[in-house]
Amino acid sequence: MRRIRTIASLAASATIVLAVAALSLTSLPFDSGSAYAQTKKKKETPKQKGKELPGRVPFTLEDQAAATVPGIPDARVWGDSEKDFQRLLPTMNGPWLALSGGGADGAFGAGLLIGWSQAGTRPEFSLVTGSSIGSLIAPYAFLGVGYDEQLKNNFTSITAADVFEDRPTPESFLDTWPLKRLIEKRVTAEMLTAIAAEHRKGRRFLVATTNLDAGRRVLWNMGAIAERGDDKALKLFRDVLLASSSIPGFFPPVAIEVEANGKKFQEMHLDGTITAPFFLVPESMFGASNARLPTSQLYVIVNSKLTSDFYVTDRKVSTILGRTLGTALVTGLRAELLLMKAGAQRLGLNLNIAQVPDDFPEVNKGLFDHVYMEALFRYGADRAMKGAAFETVAKASIERRGDNPQ
Repeated sequence: MRRIRTIASLAASATIVLAVAALSLTSLPFDSGSAYAQTKKKKETPKQKGKELPGRVPFTLEDQAAATVPGIPDARVWGDSEKDFQRLLPTMNGPWLALSGGGADGAFGAGLLIGWSQAGTRPEFSLVTGSSIGSLIAPYAFLGVGYDEQLKNNFTSITAADVFEDRPTPESFLDTWPLKRLIEKRVTAEMLTAIAAEHRKGRRFLVATTNLDAGRRVLWNMGAIAERGDDKALKLFRDVLLASSSIPGFFPPVAIEVEANGKKFQEMHLDGTITAPFFLVPESMFGASNARLPTSQLYVIVNSKLTSDFYVTDRKVSTILGRTLGTALVTGLRAELLLMKAGAQRLGLNLNIAQVPDDFPEVNKGLFDHVYMEALFRYGADRAMKGAAFETVAKASIERRGDNPQ
């Protein structure tokens, strides 16, 4: 168990650009001939060119340890702490659902959820968690069938232009003001009211981000944030979703204001998949003989294939970088699944996993390729309606396949 946990930790840490792994990159995002160049570049003015970001308010490790979100002390916990996680456990018994990252492949998870609803077998989850693209699906998964139409619209109409502009910022290759605007449009005060009501019933909705200053996973208690119910809560809720989806280097990180020891400062948060390809429980809990969870049924939707496609890599920095990151994603997911499988068996839990199949025929021609996403959405929905989406994963199914070392 310790060896598997070490592998999972190293592999997950290497998963820097989860959404990019869905592509066979041929150029860096600032290459105007690439799949990323979905919007017309804006001319940079002399003022913009010389603009620098303001310095950050300095803070210490002690400040970080004591930091809380003003007005919402139970907004978040460290995601690698068993003690902290116990505070977030749902009081309602029921199945749990974890949604992984995966960029455009999130269309698979969205379609699966809707097909599951149409089959009439989708349960009400007592806990829903999301990382990266999974965090953008998670509010609809948590709220249930009544939000399926909104979920469908989000994942069958979205384009790259809805996510980023091909223009660098001081912190990133791309500018994600379109995604920020899209989240503001989709995540409304009415949605927060509905989430708060479910939170009061004892259900829990968690989103993973990575605190870059601490280098640790953070779990955001989205129901507790929603229960606050004011404009500050709405902004924080949106900021967390944006942060969880912020691919480091490619998308800018999100600054979240906290307070500790009589001063206010901003933490830097970004993609949850760096520290959690998907999240069920802190990994150490699966090694504890006395761990107890208020569920016996775990579901994981992996918005990615678990094997890497073969192609001869060009001798270009951009192609090598993209290939390396894609390989890191697959390795991280496989390692995390091995750990979850071993832990679930140890604790006597039923673990069910759905994944994008290795033989899915549609080719992804660019980041958030509309045709590819629609095809993957329909595939996920069809599998769920036929009751064939999930499998109780055996070891062989998450190990490398197609090997023929000679």
